[in-house]
Amino acid sequence: MIRGLTRTGVGEVGNDENFIALAARYGFSSVDLDPSGLIQEQGIEGARRILSGNGIRLGSILLPVEWRFDEERFRQDLVPLAGRLDAAAKLGAASFWTYLLPSVDEDPVTFLGTATRRLRLCAELLEAFGFRLALEFLGPRDLRGRWKHPLMWNMGQTLAWIGAIDRPNVGLLLDSFHWHTAGHNLDDLLRLRASDLVHVHLGDAPDTARELLPDDDRLYPGEGAIDLRSFLSGLKSIGYQGIVAQEVLSPRPPTLPAEELLERSKKGFDKLFAALELD
Repeated sequence: MIRGLTRTGVGEVGNDENFIALAARYGFSSVDLDPSGLIQEQGIEGARRILSGNGIRLGSILLPVEWRFDEERFRQDLVPLAGRLDAAAKLGAASFWTYLLPSVDEDPVTFLGTATRRLRLCAELLEAFGFRLALEFLGPRDLRGRWKHPLMWNMGQTLAWIGAIDRPNVGLLLDSFHWHTAGHNLDDLLRLRASDLVHVHLGDAPDTARELLPDDDRLYPGEGAIDLRSFLSGLKSIGYQGIVAQEVLSPRPPTLPAEELLERSKKGFDKLFAALELD
């Protein structure tokens, strides 16, 4: 598996070039970021040199299309998408991802019909550039009740919807925090195929009842109560060899120096990966 890093939980790391250099310094091989800013500053060739010079690849990029709400906004976001996909492809990005709503105010059948059409169209555009699309379910119980109708908050529901979207390049973004808060366990992981997974996020949680954990209360890998050894061993058992990217959300931005936070991240990955002989 490939060690990856997102910007969440790593403090003030500066611009993308500096973030990439710091990720490499602390033993990561991949970063999840939208390369638009890097390309604007450095051009395609300059961005390639920065990535290759640090031994870093691009991981998964947040899909820059708002598909959850009105049709006009969705159509507007599609206009520049091909250009962004072309640039990301030239930098060797792995995939794009988007999160699912665990509850909605509108009729859920109507919502799913519209959302399925929109995400199928996005998947077809991504496939033309060689990308997969990763769908992330959100597990925390408070999000399931934030809007009127509970919708999609666990792995089984998401896999069923991926089947309904019916495009070969669509799969799961599996987040250890959401796996935990949705009540999943190792057996659930072992029912997956490696091909079901597009991308993985890794984070930990306080020793609090799962149903009480809010989405933005996470810890660095190995510092909390989630059984991350089982999580990673399950991924290993099914043959997943892709990116595992740290994602640590918190109620307030971290104030500690980025180097200190990245050292904590590195130690967590070192311990978990060594125990499972992943390096």
